[in-house]
Amino acid sequence: MAGIVADHLHLRSDSPFFPTAHVSTSLIWTSLFAFFLLAGLLLRLWLATRQIRHVARHRNAVPAAFAARIPLAAHERAADYTITKSRFGLVEMALSAAVVLGWTLLGGLDALNQWLMGALGGGMWQQLALLACFALISGTIDLPSSLYSTFVIEQRFGFNQMSLRLWLADLLKSTLVGALIGLPLAALILWLMGAAGQLWWLWAWCVWMGFNLLLMVVYPLFIAPIFNQFQPLEDDSLKARVTALMQRCGFTSKGLFVMDGSRRSAHANAYFTGFGAGKRVVFFDTLLKQLSVGEVEAVLAHELGHFKHKHITRRIIGMFAISLLGFALLGWLSTKGWFYTGLGVMPNFNVAGVDGSAPNDALALLLFLLAVPVFTVFLSPLFAQMSRKHEFEADAYAVAQTQGADLASALLKLHEDNASTLTPDPVYVKFYYSHPPATERLARIPHSQASTA
Repeated sequence: MAGIVADHLHLRSDSPFFPTAHVSTSLIWTSLFAFFLLAGLLLRLWLATRQIRHVARHRNAVPAAFAARIPLAAHERAADYTITKSRFGLVEMALSAAVVLGWTLLGGLDALNQWLMGALGGGMWQQLALLACFALISGTIDLPSSLYSTFVIEQRFGFNQMSLRLWLADLLKSTLVGALIGLPLAALILWLMGAAGQLWWLWAWCVWMGFNLLLMVVYPLFIAPIFNQFQPLEDDSLKARVTALMQRCGFTSKGLFVMDGSRRSAHANAYFTGFGAGKRVVFFDTLLKQLSVGEVEAVLAHELGHFKHKHITRRIIGMFAISLLGFALLGWLSTKGWFYTGLGVMPNFNVAGVDGSAPNDALALLLFLLAVPVFTVFLSPLFAQMSRKHEFEADAYAVAQTQGADLASALLKLHEDNASTLTPDPVYVKFYYSHPPATERLARIPHSQASTA
């Protein structure tokens, strides 16, 4: 058995997969995984309860800097919205940890794999079936949370604009799009894992990066219109100011568009999409209804600030680097028997009809996707801090290009209309917030105090 295992996994004769060392390493791996899963859950629960208590404690008084601008009723609504979402988040965190535990140490993924092996044997079709079944089961488990969030929480606070029919249509469309794009990509990566030798992970990384770059071009043209309607911006006054702003900033785009975001939610936003010269500027229709022309210009200037400071480029490069490390780590772990057995899965060995064994590639992919978030949750503050720094830089750029009072007023309106709390817990902010709280952002914007009066 040890010889078959070593040959299949391309292990050396001193491989830790061999009985004594393998069992010891597997137990250590299991213990580490269980420890980090529990520690991460407890940390996130503690942070969420801090947020709930802090927001509730400050619910009945608007911060002094905003007292003249934000009504008490709006402040209380924002607090109630934040508390409600956070309480529901506690349930989602516990469920998510239980699902990960069920897939791994409790044997869920192993049982699914063994059933598919018995039904399909080994080979590419079995591996793709494993990935597809895993995705469908995971998605089904998440459906009740999505329904409750949309039709109970968002509905209660007046944000949901979706009908159940539209929700189901979106679910069907996203499933079909995911299958049409995801399955061929998965098949290619699985083929590379089996055919490209020890450096398969480098080739797979190149495919993954190429796919992401291609998606930046394809998404706004072919995928986004499946879900939303995009119409050219018709407001001549706004169009003139936005065009002049982009010319001052040296920014070119393929057009200015308005998206029917109000079909699904009352939340407002604006964003850039696309890649290179094919970038598009997209405004939610809800944003245009809530903000004045000057305020919309200031929000767009903030987004342009991200490009001017090369934040987007840095994030793409960072994604390239992190994904390269991830694929390299997966390439190493996929050859270790303890990686599978330590997470509750028996690798595919001695499967009839497949040269004495079957590939473990799909198993390796799924176990890696399940394990990585368990260990990387503690890195969240680093990424959040970097994101908040970028937001301050984009704000400063917007103030240099437009009126600070307009940016401050826009931020306040968006916080009020989106029911964002003005009094988040500071520790929670440092761990999670990708955008600085309104109090910190406005304190750095010239004339922001005048805009709140």
